[in-house]
Amino acid sequence: MSERVDHIWKTKKVKQAVALLILRLCLLANIAGLSHGALQVGFYRGKCGIADVEMIVAGVVTARFIRDPTVVAALIRLHFHDCFVNGCDASILIDATNSEKTAIPNLTIRGYDIIDEAKAAVEGFCPGVVSCADLIAIAARDAVFLGGGGRYEVQTGRRDGLVSLAQNVSISIPGPSASIPQTMAVFANKGLNLTDMVLLMGGHSVGVAHCSIFKDRLYNFRSTGRPDPTMDSFLANKLRARCPLDTTTTTTANNTVDLDQNPFQIPFLDNSYCRQLMLNRGVLEIDQELALHPLTRATVMSIANALDFPTQFGAAMMKMGAIEVLTGMQGEIRRFCTATNWPPFT
Repeated sequence: MSERVDHIWKTKKVKQAVALLILRLCLLANIAGLSHGALQVGFYRGKCGIADVEMIVAGVVTARFIRDPTVVAALIRLHFHDCFVNGCDASILIDATNSEKTAIPNLTIRGYDIIDEAKAAVEGFCPGVVSCADLIAIAARDAVFLGGGGRYEVQTGRRDGLVSLAQNVSISIPGPSASIPQTMAVFANKGLNLTDMVLLMGGHSVGVAHCSIFKDRLYNFRSTGRPDPTMDSFLANKLRARCPLDTTTTTTANNTVDLDQNPFQIPFLDNSYCRQLMLNRGVLEIDQELALHPLTRATVMSIANALDFPTQFGAAMMKMGAIEVLTGMQGEIRRFCTATNWPPFT
């Protein structure tokens, strides 16, 4: 009798355990179902017929790179300026009277036409499937690779935003003279830490700057009437030749210089930029401050000596690419990247 009771008791325990396991599996399935809108590698696989969306974009970017290698910096900057304002939602691409494109920090942004070309290419295979936000992220990844920064897996599944306002830009993009604490606060507000910040600013290794942006460091730093004493004197003389003091015209204001001032290396996406900062050869004030400020100096030194900069930079780009993204049924998939859909088309 006791054996029968013991058998029944064990049977009930097994049934209860199975029921509990099934309940847990159901809960996990529900949780997984809720994550369908999250970013993932290969989001478009099988969603564009036999076409490979990322290969299509790579073809467009590569063709442009062959004609103009400066698209590397342009596309990285485009991605950065998009993600830091309202998240990575392609709001920077919208043409309107008061859109993000019209804000002063974005007036020198390039690469819009590359995204438009990529959009036209993918629309030819699968209309209304690929978001403009994802095209920016994919194009930026391809630019990093072409610029020598290594290839990282790009997550996709973003949706396009519906709002683009110029006034949102200045409060979201740190200026060239922002302090290190101010810049750290901006990055922290986007979920990026100090290392992410230094790595992403390392993208300046393939960038350029107009004389008007840093001219004060050469002649009248912080209204002192003297050059910035932290700048290497040989670099200062070189930059003054490129950006002469001209009080009568603005003809030299649009001259550009490389942000990575390594005299022995062509622009290449690596940690040379950080090594130049350690030698006080930063062009922008905010860049040089990274190597001077006690909060960031050790990080700059670590990255300057690192052997895995491409891997670190790729990880930071992936993290930035996930800022405040729209997924699932949020936002829309634009017909054209320069305008929101009307009537709505999701």
